[in-house]
Amino acid sequence: MAVTRHSDAVAPVRSSGPISIWFLRHVGTSIGSLGRLFRQPFASLMIILVIAVTLAIPAALNLVVKNARTVSEGWDNALDFSIYLKRAITESEAEGLARLIEQRADVENVRLITSSDALEDFKEQSGFGAALDQLSDNPLPHTLVVRPGPANTSQSMILLQEELANLPEADLVQVDTEWVQRFHAILDMVRQAIVIGASLLGVAIVVIIGNTIRLDIQNRREEIEVTKLIGASNAFVRRPFLWSGFWYGLFGGGLALGLVQYGLFLLEQPAARLAGLYKSGVSVVALSLDESLAILGVGVLLGLVGSWFAAARHMRRIEPR
Repeated sequence: MAVTRHSDAVAPVRSSGPISIWFLRHVGTSIGSLGRLFRQPFASLMIILVIAVTLAIPAALNLVVKNARTVSEGWDNALDFSIYLKRAITESEAEGLARLIEQRADVENVRLITSSDALEDFKEQSGFGAALDQLSDNPLPHTLVVRPGPANTSQSMILLQEELANLPEADLVQVDTEWVQRFHAILDMVRQAIVIGASLLGVAIVVIIGNTIRLDIQNRREEIEVTKLIGASNAFVRRPFLWSGFWYGLFGGGLALGLVQYGLFLLEQPAARLAGLYKSGVSVVALSLDESLAILGVGVLLGLVGSWFAAARHMRRIEPR
C-alpha cells in the first residue's frame, strides 16, 4: 500500500522554550502580587506613603543644593578684583592703567567701568533714579575689574592683590573670593550630609519592606507549607514576595516624584516673585529625566533588597509537617 504525502500538511507546534515559560510565570506572579496589594488598599497605601516620603526628603534636599549651585554659577565675577580708583584719576588715565595691568602674565583681562556708567547702573538697579538726579556731582569713582588668569594659585592671588593695592592710582582693592569659596564649601558639606542621610533612610526602607514581607509570609504560612509539600522550591515560593517588594518600591518611587514635583509647583510663584524683585531671570530647576529614573530605580532596588532578605531568612524556617 502506497503512502500518500500531502504537501499542505500542518507542521507540529513546538512547545514553548524555557525562557518563555520563565517569562510567563513571572508575569503571572507579578499580576498576582499586584492584586494582593489592591486587595489591601489601606495597608498598602500606608507602606507606599512611608516609602515615598522617605525617598522624597533626600531628593528635595538635593534639589535645594542643585538650585543653589545654579544661582551661584552667576557669581564667577565675584572672583575678580575690583580696583576703585582715586577721584582725581581721569577716564583717559584709567584706560591707560587698564591696558598696563592687562599686560601682566597673571591677569586674563581688565574691564573699565567709568563713573558715569556706574552711576547709571546704580540708578537702574536701586530704583533711586529721581533722587540721584538731584546730585550736583557724581560720587562714584572709575573702577577697574581685573580677572586673574586661570593659572594663579592662592599665593599668587595674594601677591597680585598686594601689588594692585600698592598702585598710586588705586584707592581701594576689593576681593570677594572668600565668601564664595565658603558658600561652595557649605554646599559640598550639605551634599555629603544628604548622601549620609539618604543612606540611612534607604536602610529604613529596607527594614520597613522587610517587616511587611515577613508579616505577609507569616499570614500565608499554611499556603507555603502546602506548596512546599507538593515539591515547590524556595525560589518558587519566594517569587511572589519579591514581586511585592518590587511593586512597593515602584509605587513608592513614583509617589515620591509626585511629591517633589508638587513641591516645585508650590515654589514657582514665590521664586518668580523673588526674581522679579531682584530683576533676575532665576527660576526653579526641576528634576532631570536621569534623576527621576534614578529615584524610581532606587525605590525598586530597595524594595527588592528588603523583600529578598525577609523572604530568604524566613522561608527556610517554614517546612511542611
